[in-house]
Amino acid sequence: MPPKSTPKTPPHAPAFRRKLLAWFRRHGRDLPWRRTRDPYRVLVSEFMLQQTQVSRVEGFYHRFLAAFPTVHHLARARPGRVREEWDGLGYYRRAANLQRLAQTVVAEHDGRIPDEVAKLNALPGVGLYTAGAVASFAYEQAVPAVDTNVARVLRRAFHPRIGVDAKAARRLWETAATLLPRPGPSAWAFNQAIMELGALICTARIARCGECPVRSACSTGRREKKREEGRERREE
Repeated sequence: MPPKSTPKTPPHAPAFRRKLLAWFRRHGRDLPWRRTRDPYRVLVSEFMLQQTQVSRVEGFYHRFLAAFPTVHHLARARPGRVREEWDGLGYYRRAANLQRLAQTVVAEHDGRIPDEVAKLNALPGVGLYTAGAVASFAYEQAVPAVDTNVARVLRRAFHPRIGVDAKAARRLWETAATLLPRPGPSAWAFNQAIMELGALICTARIARCGECPVRSACSTGRREKKREEGRERREE
């Protein structure tokens, strides 16, 4: 949930941002939806990526866009055809919501996907994360986009003792907002990078602190490093 006020920037935030962006430039995956700023294509990818692994989405993304290359094509398609092109991805409600979104955009926004988070959030099937993701990935706005991966990274890096209630969720969104660079390519890259870190390094099963590019700017990483150094001294 987006912050209501200007929160305090956490310690080590500049170093975290700098190290994360440098790592992403070298190691970020070349995913097809990262090659575009087209808001429709970004939306399609975000709907497909909901509860679905990247490797599975890659196999469907181009096929779906070939069948429905624009928001207008999707809006006027037969629902059965949309489901056919989605077949194999599962969670078919996403396909229905995506088509309802397309119809709403055509009917109420002259076929142009909004660039404002509030208007994006009002579209069918779009929550706070997706609204932020589209604003950032399509329009390069400096707005947070906190999904499960990002929340986990922020929690471990800056709020290791935080709870899991609504207040804690708002705190994570506030922290995400303070970390963002100014609008433009860097804001796009930062949101992509922190998601990538959560997907590849700071995973749900294990925090690979020894491989983490932001370890020195992360509360959990610094704590783990101290433990390692303590064990090494005891073993000497």
